Amino acid sequence: MAKGILKLREERCKGCELCVSVCPKNVLKIHDSRLNQKGYHPVSVEKADDCIACGSCALMCPDGVISIYVKEGEEK
Repeated sequence: MAKGILKLREERCKGCELCVSVCPKNVLKIHDSRLNQKGYHPVSVEKADDCIACGSCALMCPDGVISIYVKEGEEK
């Protein structure tokens, strides 16, 4: 199974948790203590090694916060 690399644009995140709710591997979480420039608790990567590059989080995000890349040498 493919492994993914997640790139987050935290400054765009409004902490809606939609991405967290659809991740089958619980890779993402909302950061409890940090705020972004807009005053929201942004999403953060909790378990990067568990990402399977399914794309669910990026598709669900209404603000384009998440980009997913498949690790080199891996197949989707």
